[in-house]
Amino acid sequence: MLLRLLLLICAPLCEPTGLSLTASPSRPTEGKSMTLACKTFPQKLDGQHQFRFYKDNRALGLDWNSFPELQIPAVWKEDSGSYWCEAKSMQQKVTRSPRVPIEVHRVPVSNVSLEIQPPDGHLVEGEKLVLVCLVAEGTGDITFFWYKGALGLNLEVKTQRSLTAKFEIPAVTESDAEQYYCAADNSFGPRLSELVSITVKIPVSRPVLTLTAPRAQAAVGDVVQLHCEARRGSPPIQYWFYHEDATLKNSSAPSGGGVSFNLSLTAEHSGNYFCEAKNGQRVQRSEVVPLNITVPTEDRKKLLTSGAFGIVGFITMALLFCCWLKRKIGRRSARDPPRNPPSPAPQESNYLNSQAPGQLQPEYENVNLVSGDEIYSLVYCVQQEQHSAVDKPLGIHTEDKDSLDIYSRLKKADLTDVDYEDAM
Repeated sequence: MLLRLLLLICAPLCEPTGLSLTASPSRPTEGKSMTLACKTFPQKLDGQHQFRFYKDNRALGLDWNSFPELQIPAVWKEDSGSYWCEAKSMQQKVTRSPRVPIEVHRVPVSNVSLEIQPPDGHLVEGEKLVLVCLVAEGTGDITFFWYKGALGLNLEVKTQRSLTAKFEIPAVTESDAEQYYCAADNSFGPRLSELVSITVKIPVSRPVLTLTAPRAQAAVGDVVQLHCEARRGSPPIQYWFYHEDATLKNSSAPSGGGVSFNLSLTAEHSGNYFCEAKNGQRVQRSEVVPLNITVPTEDRKKLLTSGAFGIVGFITMALLFCCWLKRKIGRRSARDPPRNPPSPAPQESNYLNSQAPGQLQPEYENVNLVSGDEIYSLVYCVQQEQHSAVDKPLGIHTEDKDSLDIYSRLKKADLTDVDYEDAM
Protein backbone atom coordinates (compact mmCIF):
# COMPACT_ATOMS: atom_id res chain seq x y z
CA MET A 1 0.00 0.00 0.00
CA LEU A 2 2.81 2.36 0.86
CA LEU A 3 4.58 1.79 -2.49
CA ARG A 4 1.41 2.40 -4.43
CA LEU A 5 0.83 5.59 -2.56
CA LEU A 6 4.30 6.85 -3.31
CA LEU A 7 3.83 6.17 -7.06
CA LEU A 8 0.59 8.08 -7.10
CA ILE A 9 2.19 11.06 -5.40
CA CYS A 10 5.22 11.26 -7.66
CA ALA A 11 3.56 10.20 -10.94
CA PRO A 12 3.08 13.77 -12.28
CA LEU A 13 6.73 14.42 -11.70
CA CYS A 14 8.07 11.21 -13.19
CA GLU A 15 9.64 11.13 -16.69
CA PRO A 16 8.24 8.75 -19.33
CA THR A 17 9.80 5.38 -19.03
CA GLY A 18 9.60 4.64 -22.86
CA LEU A 19 9.04 6.21 -26.34
CA SER A 20 8.17 4.60 -29.70
CA LEU A 21 7.56 5.72 -33.31
CA THR A 22 5.03 4.17 -35.70
CA ALA A 23 4.22 4.88 -39.38
CA SER A 24 0.85 4.55 -41.05
CA PRO A 25 0.75 2.89 -43.50
CA SER A 26 3.72 0.79 -42.59
CA ARG A 27 4.56 0.26 -46.32
CA PRO A 28 3.86 3.66 -47.86
CA THR A 29 3.54 4.10 -51.64
CA GLU A 30 4.91 6.96 -53.70
CA GLY A 31 2.49 9.79 -54.08
CA LYS A 32 0.44 8.74 -51.06
CA SER A 33 0.34 10.32 -47.59
CA MET A 34 2.05 8.91 -44.47
CA THR A 35 1.44 9.65 -40.77
CA LEU A 36 4.15 9.39 -38.05
CA ALA A 37 3.06 8.93 -34.40
CA CYS A 38 5.26 9.27 -31.30
CA LYS A 39 3.98 7.37 -28.23
CA THR A 40 5.15 7.36 -24.59
CA PHE A 41 5.06 4.52 -22.04
CA PRO A 42 3.23 4.64 -19.73
CA GLN A 43 0.75 6.94 -21.42
CA LYS A 44 0.92 10.56 -20.33
CA LEU A 45 -1.21 13.57 -21.08
CA ASP A 46 -0.26 15.24 -24.31
CA GLY A 47 -0.15 18.63 -22.77
CA GLN A 48 2.65 17.56 -20.49
CA HIS A 49 5.15 16.77 -23.26
CA GLN A 50 6.61 18.33 -26.46
CA PHE A 51 7.44 16.21 -29.51
CA ARG A 52 9.75 16.45 -32.49
CA PHE A 53 10.30 14.12 -35.51
CA TYR A 54 13.42 13.27 -37.44
CA LYS A 55 14.47 11.56 -40.65
CA ASP A 56 18.01 10.36 -40.42
CA ASN A 57 19.69 13.41 -38.83
CA ARG A 58 17.27 16.06 -40.11
CA ALA A 59 14.35 17.48 -38.15
CA LEU A 60 10.97 17.38 -39.86
CA GLY A 61 8.36 20.05 -39.70
CA LEU A 62 8.33 22.78 -37.09
CA ASP A 63 10.26 22.81 -33.89
CA TRP A 64 8.87 21.21 -30.75
CA ASN A 65 5.14 20.64 -30.90
CA SER A 66 2.62 19.42 -28.37
CA PHE A 67 0.87 17.23 -30.97
CA PRO A 68 2.38 13.70 -31.01
CA GLU A 69 1.70 13.06 -34.76
CA LEU A 70 3.17 14.37 -38.03
CA GLN A 71 1.38 13.93 -41.39
CA ILE A 72 3.33 13.99 -44.66
CA PRO A 73 0.92 14.66 -47.60
CA ALA A 74 2.90 12.72 -50.22
CA VAL A 75 6.01 10.63 -49.91
CA TRP A 76 8.41 9.63 -52.67
CA LYS A 77 11.16 7.16 -53.15
CA GLU A 78 13.73 9.59 -51.84
CA ASP A 79 11.72 9.85 -48.60
CA SER A 80 12.80 6.33 -47.69
CA GLY A 81 15.13 6.30 -44.64
CA SER A 82 15.45 6.02 -40.83
CA TYR A 83 12.79 7.83 -38.76
CA TRP A 84 12.62 8.55 -35.02
CA CYS A 85 11.09 11.03 -32.59
CA GLU A 86 11.86 12.83 -29.31
CA ALA A 87 9.68 13.73 -26.32
CA LYS A 88 10.51 16.52 -23.88
CA SER A 89 8.96 16.71 -20.41
CA MET A 90 8.04 19.81 -18.56
CA GLN A 91 11.35 19.44 -16.67
CA GLN A 92 13.15 19.71 -20.07
CA LYS A 93 14.21 16.10 -19.98
CA VAL A 94 14.34 14.64 -23.52
CA THR A 95 13.60 11.01 -24.37
CA ARG A 96 14.41 9.58 -27.83
CA SER A 97 12.58 6.71 -29.55
CA PRO A 98 14.35 3.89 -31.34
CA ARG A 99 15.00 4.42 -35.09
CA VAL A 100 12.45 2.88 -37.43
CA PRO A 101 13.43 2.16 -41.07
CA ILE A 102 10.73 3.16 -43.55
CA GLU A 103 10.87 2.35 -47.27
CA VAL A 104 8.61 4.16 -49.70
CA HIS A 105 7.51 1.84 -52.46
CA ARG A 106 7.34 2.88 -56.10
CA VAL A 107 4.65 1.72 -58.55
CA PRO A 108 6.15 0.60 -61.86
CA VAL A 109 4.94 2.29 -65.04
CA SER A 110 2.41 0.33 -67.05
CA ASN A 111 0.15 0.73 -70.09
CA VAL A 112 2.33 3.16 -72.01
CA SER A 113 0.70 4.66 -75.11
CA LEU A 114 1.50 7.29 -77.73
CA GLU A 115 -1.08 9.80 -78.92
CA ILE A 116 -0.58 12.16 -81.85
CA GLN A 117 -1.99 15.50 -82.89
CA PRO A 118 -3.63 15.64 -85.38
CA PRO A 119 -5.28 12.34 -84.41
CA ASP A 120 -5.41 10.85 -87.92
CA GLY A 121 -1.65 11.26 -88.39
CA HIS A 122 -2.03 12.91 -91.82
CA LEU A 123 -0.15 16.18 -92.11
CA VAL A 124 0.76 18.63 -94.86
CA GLU A 125 4.36 19.77 -95.11
CA GLY A 126 4.93 22.66 -92.69
CA GLU A 127 2.29 21.67 -90.12
CA LYS A 128 3.07 20.93 -86.44
CA LEU A 129 3.20 17.37 -85.11
CA VAL A 130 2.67 16.68 -81.37
CA LEU A 131 3.61 13.29 -79.85
CA VAL A 132 2.09 12.70 -76.40
CA CYS A 133 3.42 9.80 -74.32
CA LEU A 134 1.02 8.60 -71.60
CA VAL A 135 1.40 6.23 -68.63
CA ALA A 136 -1.69 4.68 -67.04
CA GLU A 137 0.11 3.75 -63.79
CA GLY A 138 3.49 4.64 -62.33
CA THR A 139 4.88 6.74 -59.50
CA GLY A 140 7.84 8.93 -58.90
CA ASP A 141 10.01 10.57 -61.49
CA ILE A 142 9.31 9.01 -64.89
CA THR A 143 11.75 9.26 -67.76
CA PHE A 144 10.11 9.51 -71.19
CA PHE A 145 11.77 8.61 -74.50
CA TRP A 146 10.58 9.27 -78.08
CA TYR A 147 11.81 7.18 -81.00
CA LYS A 148 11.50 7.41 -84.79
CA GLY A 149 11.40 4.37 -87.04
CA ALA A 150 11.38 0.70 -86.25
CA LEU A 151 15.12 0.82 -85.51
CA GLY A 152 14.56 3.38 -82.77
CA LEU A 153 16.28 6.66 -83.60
CA ASN A 154 16.07 8.57 -80.32
CA LEU A 155 14.49 12.02 -80.71
CA GLU A 156 14.05 13.32 -77.17
CA VAL A 157 14.39 12.40 -73.46
CA LYS A 158 12.45 14.06 -70.64
CA THR A 159 12.26 13.27 -66.89
CA GLN A 160 9.37 14.62 -64.88
CA ARG A 161 7.02 13.66 -62.08
CA SER A 162 4.00 13.26 -64.30
CA LEU A 163 2.06 10.57 -66.12
CA THR A 164 2.18 12.44 -69.47
CA ALA A 165 4.84 14.21 -71.51
CA LYS A 166 4.88 15.91 -74.94
CA PHE A 167 7.33 16.17 -77.77
CA GLU A 168 6.72 18.51 -80.74
CA ILE A 169 8.01 18.83 -84.29
CA PRO A 170 7.13 22.46 -85.18
CA ALA A 171 7.12 22.02 -88.97
CA VAL A 172 7.15 18.55 -90.50
CA THR A 173 8.98 17.78 -93.72
CA GLU A 174 8.85 14.89 -96.13
CA SER A 175 11.52 13.04 -94.11
CA ASP A 176 9.26 13.07 -91.03
CA ALA A 177 6.87 10.60 -92.62
CA GLU A 178 7.69 7.55 -90.47
CA GLN A 179 6.59 5.32 -87.62
CA TYR A 180 6.99 6.60 -84.05
CA TYR A 181 6.81 5.15 -80.54
CA CYS A 182 7.66 6.19 -76.97
CA ALA A 183 8.92 4.55 -73.77
CA ALA A 184 8.62 5.32 -70.05
CA ASP A 185 10.76 4.19 -67.10
CA ASN A 186 10.76 4.86 -63.34
CA SER A 187 13.67 2.58 -62.39
CA PHE A 188 11.84 -0.69 -63.06
CA GLY A 189 12.83 -0.83 -66.71
CA PRO A 190 11.36 0.91 -69.76
CA ARG A 191 7.90 0.12 -71.01
CA LEU A 192 7.19 0.71 -74.75
CA SER A 193 4.14 2.00 -76.59
CA GLU A 194 2.76 0.72 -79.89
CA LEU A 195 4.00 2.06 -83.23
CA VAL A 196 2.08 5.00 -84.73
CA SER A 197 2.42 5.93 -88.43
CA ILE A 198 2.75 9.51 -89.62
CA THR A 199 2.21 10.59 -93.24
CA VAL A 200 3.35 13.92 -94.64
CA LYS A 201 1.77 15.17 -97.86
CA ILE A 202 3.83 17.44 -100.11
CA PRO A 203 1.72 19.98 -102.08
CA VAL A 204 2.41 20.05 -105.81
CA SER A 205 4.84 22.65 -107.03
CA ARG A 206 4.18 24.78 -110.10
CA PRO A 207 4.24 22.39 -113.07
CA VAL A 208 6.43 22.83 -116.14
CA LEU A 209 4.95 22.35 -119.61
CA THR A 210 7.25 21.34 -122.47
CA LEU A 211 6.33 20.95 -126.15
CA THR A 212 8.58 18.68 -128.22
CA ALA A 213 8.26 18.93 -132.02
CA PRO A 214 10.17 16.96 -134.70
CA ARG A 215 11.56 20.19 -136.20
CA ALA A 216 12.46 23.71 -135.11
CA GLN A 217 9.33 25.19 -136.69
CA ALA A 218 6.20 23.07 -136.23
CA ALA A 219 4.13 22.52 -139.35
CA VAL A 220 0.74 21.10 -140.19
CA GLY A 221 0.84 17.32 -139.93
CA ASP A 222 3.63 17.20 -137.34
CA VAL A 223 3.11 15.25 -134.12
CA VAL A 224 3.99 17.30 -131.03
CA GLN A 225 4.46 15.78 -127.58
CA LEU A 226 3.08 17.78 -124.63
CA HIS A 227 4.63 16.92 -121.25
CA CYS A 228 3.47 18.38 -117.93
CA GLU A 229 5.36 17.67 -114.70
CA ALA A 230 5.35 19.00 -111.15
CA ARG A 231 8.85 18.55 -109.73
CA ARG A 232 7.55 18.16 -106.14
CA GLY A 233 4.31 16.72 -104.83
CA SER A 234 2.94 13.61 -103.16
CA PRO A 235 1.19 11.16 -105.48
CA PRO A 236 -1.32 10.76 -106.92
CA ILE A 237 -1.17 13.94 -109.03
CA GLN A 238 -3.92 14.95 -111.48
CA TYR A 239 -2.95 16.89 -114.63
CA TRP A 240 -4.95 18.94 -117.17
CA PHE A 241 -3.76 20.22 -120.59
CA TYR A 242 -5.23 23.34 -122.19
CA HIS A 243 -5.11 25.04 -125.61
CA GLU A 244 -6.15 28.62 -124.95
CA ASP A 245 -9.11 28.02 -122.60
CA ALA A 246 -10.18 24.68 -124.07
CA THR A 247 -9.34 21.43 -122.27
CA LEU A 248 -7.35 19.03 -124.44
CA LYS A 249 -6.80 16.14 -122.04
CA ASN A 250 -6.63 15.21 -118.35
CA SER A 251 -4.56 12.41 -116.89
CA SER A 252 -3.41 11.05 -113.53
CA ALA A 253 0.05 10.09 -112.29
CA PRO A 254 -0.62 7.51 -109.50
CA SER A 255 3.06 7.24 -108.59
CA GLY A 256 3.96 10.89 -109.10
CA GLY A 257 6.07 12.41 -111.85
CA GLY A 258 4.64 13.85 -115.05
CA VAL A 259 2.35 12.79 -117.89
CA SER A 260 2.54 13.22 -121.68
CA PHE A 261 0.35 12.92 -124.75
CA ASN A 262 0.82 13.41 -128.51
CA LEU A 263 -1.04 15.95 -130.63
CA SER A 264 -1.26 15.79 -134.45
CA LEU A 265 -1.13 19.41 -135.61
CA THR A 266 -3.56 21.23 -137.84
CA ALA A 267 -3.65 24.93 -138.70
CA GLU A 268 -6.13 25.49 -135.86
CA HIS A 269 -3.63 24.29 -133.24
CA SER A 270 -1.63 27.53 -133.29
CA GLY A 271 -1.91 29.46 -130.03
CA ASN A 272 -1.04 29.31 -126.34
CA TYR A 273 -0.78 26.16 -124.23
CA PHE A 274 -0.58 25.58 -120.47
CA CYS A 275 -1.22 22.80 -117.95
CA GLU A 276 -2.41 22.44 -114.36
CA ALA A 277 -1.50 20.04 -111.53
CA LYS A 278 -3.35 19.15 -108.34
CA ASN A 279 -2.95 16.64 -105.48
CA GLY A 280 -5.10 18.33 -102.86
CA GLN A 281 -7.20 21.44 -102.52
CA ARG A 282 -4.80 23.76 -104.30
CA VAL A 283 -4.29 23.82 -108.09
CA GLN A 284 -0.98 24.94 -109.61
CA ARG A 285 -0.78 26.33 -113.19
CA SER A 286 2.23 26.31 -115.48
CA GLU A 287 3.53 29.20 -117.54
CA VAL A 288 2.01 29.73 -121.00
CA VAL A 289 3.91 28.17 -123.92
CA PRO A 290 3.11 29.60 -127.41
CA LEU A 291 3.04 27.37 -130.51
CA ASN A 292 3.18 28.79 -134.06
CA ILE A 293 2.32 26.41 -136.88
CA THR A 294 3.34 27.05 -140.50
CA VAL A 295 1.47 25.79 -143.57
CA PRO A 296 3.92 24.30 -146.16
CA THR A 297 4.22 26.20 -149.50
CA GLU A 298 3.26 23.12 -151.51
CA ASP A 299 0.01 22.80 -149.60
CA ARG A 300 -0.79 26.47 -150.13
CA LYS A 301 -0.24 26.10 -153.90
CA LYS A 302 -2.49 23.05 -153.98
CA LEU A 303 -5.20 24.93 -152.17
CA LEU A 304 -4.85 27.90 -154.53
CA THR A 305 -4.90 25.71 -157.66
CA SER A 306 -7.87 23.68 -156.53
CA GLY A 307 -9.77 26.86 -155.66
CA ALA A 308 -9.04 28.51 -159.03
CA PHE A 309 -10.02 25.44 -161.02
CA GLY A 310 -13.17 25.16 -159.01
CA ILE A 311 -14.25 28.71 -159.90
CA VAL A 312 -13.37 28.31 -163.60
CA GLY A 313 -15.27 25.05 -163.78
CA PHE A 314 -18.33 26.60 -162.20
CA ILE A 315 -18.30 29.59 -164.61
CA THR A 316 -17.94 27.28 -167.64
CA MET A 317 -20.93 25.21 -166.57
CA ALA A 318 -22.97 28.36 -165.96
CA LEU A 319 -22.17 29.68 -169.48
CA LEU A 320 -23.16 26.39 -171.08
CA PHE A 321 -26.43 26.46 -169.16
CA CYS A 322 -27.14 30.02 -170.36
CA CYS A 323 -26.49 29.05 -173.98
CA TRP A 324 -28.90 26.15 -173.71
CA LEU A 325 -31.48 28.37 -172.09
CA LYS A 326 -31.11 30.99 -174.87
CA ARG A 327 -31.82 28.42 -177.57
CA LYS A 328 -34.83 27.19 -175.71
CA ILE A 329 -36.23 30.70 -175.32
CA GLY A 330 -35.60 31.40 -179.05
CA ARG A 331 -37.60 28.35 -180.09
CA ARG A 332 -40.45 29.32 -177.78
CA SER A 333 -40.53 32.87 -179.21
CA ALA A 334 -40.81 31.54 -182.74
CA ARG A 335 -43.85 29.46 -181.81
CA ASP A 336 -45.59 32.04 -179.60
CA PRO A 337 -45.73 35.65 -180.93
CA PRO A 338 -45.26 38.30 -178.28
CA ARG A 339 -48.47 39.62 -176.75
CA ASN A 340 -47.06 42.77 -175.11
CA PRO A 341 -46.23 45.99 -176.95
CA PRO A 342 -42.54 46.35 -177.70
CA SER A 343 -40.44 48.39 -175.36
CA PRO A 344 -37.52 50.61 -176.24
CA ALA A 345 -34.24 48.95 -177.04
CA PRO A 346 -32.35 48.03 -173.92
CA GLN A 347 -29.78 50.39 -172.70
CA GLU A 348 -26.29 49.48 -171.61
CA SER A 349 -26.33 46.93 -168.84
CA ASN A 350 -25.60 48.01 -165.32
CA TYR A 351 -23.60 44.89 -164.55
CA LEU A 352 -19.87 45.21 -164.55
CA ASN A 353 -19.23 42.39 -166.98
CA SER A 354 -22.23 43.00 -169.29
CA GLN A 355 -21.90 42.93 -173.08
CA ALA A 356 -22.59 45.81 -175.45
CA PRO A 357 -26.25 46.54 -176.24
CA GLY A 358 -27.83 44.42 -178.89
CA GLN A 359 -25.59 41.41 -178.38
CA LEU A 360 -27.46 38.24 -177.62
CA GLN A 361 -24.85 36.56 -175.48
CA PRO A 362 -24.92 35.26 -171.90
CA GLU A 363 -23.24 37.46 -169.40
CA TYR A 364 -21.83 36.76 -165.92
CA GLU A 365 -20.44 38.64 -163.00
CA ASN A 366 -18.56 37.51 -159.91
CA VAL A 367 -20.16 39.74 -157.29
CA ASN A 368 -18.19 38.09 -154.42
CA LEU A 369 -20.93 38.33 -151.87
CA VAL A 370 -19.83 36.95 -148.51
CA SER A 371 -22.13 35.57 -145.82
CA GLY A 372 -20.63 33.75 -142.87
CA ASP A 373 -18.18 31.23 -144.30
CA GLU A 374 -19.76 31.23 -147.83
CA ILE A 375 -18.95 33.15 -151.08
CA TYR A 376 -21.60 33.81 -153.74
CA SER A 377 -20.99 34.41 -157.48
CA LEU A 378 -23.69 35.69 -159.87
CA VAL A 379 -24.14 34.54 -163.47
CA TYR A 380 -26.97 35.94 -165.60
CA CYS A 381 -28.03 35.89 -169.24
CA VAL A 382 -30.36 38.20 -171.25
CA GLN A 383 -32.40 37.25 -174.36
CA GLN A 384 -33.59 40.15 -176.59
CA GLU A 385 -35.60 39.99 -179.81
CA GLN A 386 -36.09 42.90 -182.28
CA HIS A 387 -38.95 42.83 -184.83
CA SER A 388 -39.08 44.73 -188.12
CA ALA A 389 -41.60 47.47 -188.93
CA VAL A 390 -43.30 45.19 -191.46
CA ASP A 391 -44.46 42.85 -188.74
CA LYS A 392 -45.41 45.51 -186.18
CA PRO A 393 -47.23 48.80 -186.19
CA LEU A 394 -45.17 51.92 -186.93
CA GLY A 395 -43.29 53.28 -183.99
CA ILE A 396 -43.90 50.17 -182.02
CA HIS A 397 -41.02 47.98 -180.99
CA THR A 398 -41.37 44.69 -179.24
CA GLU A 399 -38.89 43.15 -176.94
CA ASP A 400 -38.92 39.86 -175.10
CA LYS A 401 -36.37 39.79 -172.40
CA ASP A 402 -35.92 36.70 -170.26
CA SER A 403 -33.23 36.86 -167.69
CA LEU A 404 -31.97 34.33 -165.18
CA ASP A 405 -29.72 35.07 -162.24
CA ILE A 406 -27.69 32.11 -161.08
CA TYR A 407 -25.80 32.20 -157.82
CA SER A 408 -23.01 29.89 -156.87
CA ARG A 409 -22.10 29.24 -153.27
CA LEU A 410 -18.55 28.41 -152.34
CA LYS A 411 -17.14 27.64 -148.92
CA LYS A 412 -14.39 29.93 -147.64
CA ALA A 413 -12.91 26.88 -145.92
CA ASP A 414 -12.00 25.63 -149.41
CA LEU A 415 -9.61 28.55 -149.86
CA THR A 416 -6.87 30.05 -147.78
CA ASP A 417 -6.81 33.78 -147.10
CA VAL A 418 -4.60 34.31 -150.18
CA ASP A 419 -6.89 32.13 -152.32
CA TYR A 420 -9.91 34.14 -151.25
CA GLU A 421 -8.27 37.42 -152.26
CA ASP A 422 -7.30 35.95 -155.64
CA ALA A 423 -10.88 34.84 -156.16
CA MET A 424 -12.06 38.38 -155.54
